[in-house]
Amino acid sequence: MVRPIIRDIFFLNQKSEPATREDAQVVTDLLDTLKANQAGCVGMAANMIGVRKRIIVVNMGFMNIPMINPVITKKTDAYEVEEGCLSLDGVRTTTRYREIEVEFFDAVWKKQKQKYSGWIAQIIQHECDHLEGIII
Repeated sequence: MVRPIIRDIFFLNQKSEPATREDAQVVTDLLDTLKANQAGCVGMAANMIGVRKRIIVVNMGFMNIPMINPVITKKTDAYEVEEGCLSLDGVRTTTRYREIEVEFFDAVWKKQKQKYSGWIAQIIQHECDHLEGIII
């Protein structure tokens, strides 16, 4: 189900709680909502649709990938960049890392450990910040 985008800063500034298998509908709703907003959005965190769970979805170019309880375990090569967000107006400057390693569960709860770089790494970092209540 496509859900409305939350713009309440107080809500977005709260940390998200670990997701469980019972949160499968949140994954589906996030994927549906990202697809509905694909013209102006490349990633989304569950709190952006009103759910404080540690779930993100990321457009990997060829498809949208869910990451459940993602943890960035390694970051290298910091740089400054301007980013926007569906939950905010305008753009803001932030620090990102060109290469990251992430541990997460996939949509069928299989543990994954992947390396990402460039644009995809930037998206993942932005969405993982949402889970910590950090807004650019």
